[in-house]
Amino acid sequence: MKGNKKTYIALVVCVLLLSSCEGKSDDERAAAMVSDIEQAVSKGDFRSALDSIVVLRSRYPKAVNARRRALELWQDASLLEAEAEAAKTDSLLKETIVAIDSAPTLLEQNKLRNRRDSLQARYDAAIGLTKVIREKNAGN
Repeated sequence: MKGNKKTYIALVVCVLLLSSCEGKSDDERAAAMVSDIEQAVSKGDFRSALDSIVVLRSRYPKAVNARRRALELWQDASLLEAEAEAAKTDSLLKETIVAIDSAPTLLEQNKLRNRRDSLQARYDAAIGLTKVIREKNAGN
């Protein structure tokens, strides 16, 4: 009976050890994805990076270190994306303002004024977003 008890305990210990050795941790499996996200941010592909972070968070909910790094990348990518949008919109806004004066007809001038107003609203929103992101990042 004592021999069976020791064998049983040894068997349980072996099973527990084997089950704890599943292989790579979630953080190790998520590392490749984090690397891809970092590359996307460095290349300026912010939308892809943000989408990949959403996938990483759902696929590896227990990868604490990867999720922590993904949060930093999310903040960086969000800010850089908003700044890029503001810069692009500012450039289009300036072009449109110059084009208003050189438009040959009143109709074309009015169309350009409508475009200017739309671009101005888009620019203001992008600048507002960058301010909010910076303030939120400063608070963290």
